[in-house]
Amino acid sequence: MSDARIAEEQKRDEGLVFNVMRFSVHDGPGIRTTVFLKGCPLRCPWCHNPESQSAKLEVIYFPERCARCGDCVEACPNHALSLDGEVRIDEKLCRRCAICVEACLARARELAGEWVSVGTLLSHVERDRVFYEESGGGVTLSGGEPLQQPRFAERFLRACRDRGIHTALDTCGYAPAESFRRVAEYVDLFLFDLKVIDRDRHRESTGVPNDLILANLRWLAEQKRPVIVRVPVIPGHTDGEENLAAISKLAQSLGLSRVDLLPYHKIAADKYRRLHLDYRMGGAETLPAQRMSEIAKSFSHDGFRVRIGG
Repeated sequence: MSDARIAEEQKRDEGLVFNVMRFSVHDGPGIRTTVFLKGCPLRCPWCHNPESQSAKLEVIYFPERCARCGDCVEACPNHALSLDGEVRIDEKLCRRCAICVEACLARARELAGEWVSVGTLLSHVERDRVFYEESGGGVTLSGGEPLQQPRFAERFLRACRDRGIHTALDTCGYAPAESFRRVAEYVDLFLFDLKVIDRDRHRESTGVPNDLILANLRWLAEQKRPVIVRVPVIPGHTDGEENLAAISKLAQSLGLSRVDLLPYHKIAADKYRRLHLDYRMGGAETLPAQRMSEIAKSFSHDGFRVRIGG
């Protein structure tokens, strides 16, 4: 999908959403509805939502369901599909028209992403208002990186705020200051990822430097905004003693008091296969519970309230 189409949809007050998770208890306080937007400027090899990375609609292929009948191949108007043991896709030819999805009676093909208006999304969110009120919960906007769709994020969060619904933003912080601050006006709580403090190593791990990320975090601290630092503890990328100490030192200097440690897991490996993407974490394993406990104790010793898990 072209950038022009994305811009057009944004003007029409629609956002590209790939999941709405109700009754979430890991994305902020209380019972929450987490809305996941597509599009992310980072390419973290451990990403557990690879379908969130592209800012375009995508087709997910489930080879275990596929009957190898060839109906989708015949239905594709762009000749982007071929049958070679399993269905192959030529991404250069695919136009995300979803005709192959409609043609698949075995449901081996699904569309990741849907253009949704603010009003439609609000109607889903407000169904659970009673749970927010009883539990101190609300709505969390996540991704991908929700600030890749700043216009939609701003309108949706503002609408939630107008209705008295608590709002949280789960962000990697990589966004222009103007967009970040405009959306921040309607956010009650920031769930802010901190991965790697060293600039060059951050680029190596995620594909981008961390200047914008750190600048936006410092601005939040200066504004005394509520922030929970979230640290994905990833073997070989973020779990080194030097990096964890640097995260602690930065968070202390900014007066932040809460750290959530997010253990690495590889349950998303199949998602990469279904999207015809390479899973770059290889044989990495989840860190032992004892090691996670040691890291938690270190942050606690530095004065933080610490939680393992979101």
